[in-house]
Amino acid sequence: MKILVVEDDRGLCDAIAYWLRSRQYETDECHDGEEAEFYRNETHYDCILLDRMLPGTDGIRILQNMRAQGDTTPVILITALGELSDKLAGLDGGADDYLVKPFAFEELEARIRSVVRRHLGTASDTALQFGDLSYRPDELCLVGPGGQVVLSKKEGQVMEAFLKNPQKTLARERLTSQVWGPDSDVEYTNLDNYIHFLRKRLRTVQSAVRLANVWGVGYRMEES
Repeated sequence: MKILVVEDDRGLCDAIAYWLRSRQYETDECHDGEEAEFYRNETHYDCILLDRMLPGTDGIRILQNMRAQGDTTPVILITALGELSDKLAGLDGGADDYLVKPFAFEELEARIRSVVRRHLGTASDTALQFGDLSYRPDELCLVGPGGQVVLSKKEGQVMEAFLKNPQKTLARERLTSQVWGPDSDVEYTNLDNYIHFLRKRLRTVQSAVRLANVWGVGYRMEES
């Protein structure tokens, strides 16, 4: 199981990561909101431990961005803010659980197991299909007549956007907002690059599904 630990207190972050590794978890660690956004966009995690109060983008904003993009990775919000209103704000913001500092590492591990177990239970029936293509978002696994490939997290987000809207033209603006977030200043050339990557993936699994250019607008998923 791979976990991202986002905590601006470096001593606490190192202690959490050390404990988790001693329990046979794989971890990445970062200390501010911008780093957290980078890590979660580039790597698939089974769970994210997210400090609420971070330099740069705060934890609630990161959560809102994740959920707006359809990212269902389990998140445990870790914070010193223990009032009921704070907990409700975190849970309403998209957290799967909320843990107030200080806490016992044994309790943290139990909560990780709980949110991941719940997530796997709800993710088992979430395969997206169109034509001869099937995609399992929880595994980033794309399956076609010629086999299967594992996508990068960003490739998976783009693919998911198309599979939820097959045979519909998706504007570049809509795709970049959905995948990178509504406040992102990402250029359309980044999206075009991922379309290129996904076309190669479709050829690899020998699918008849294609991503067609809609001149001056965006792209459409269709069957050849």
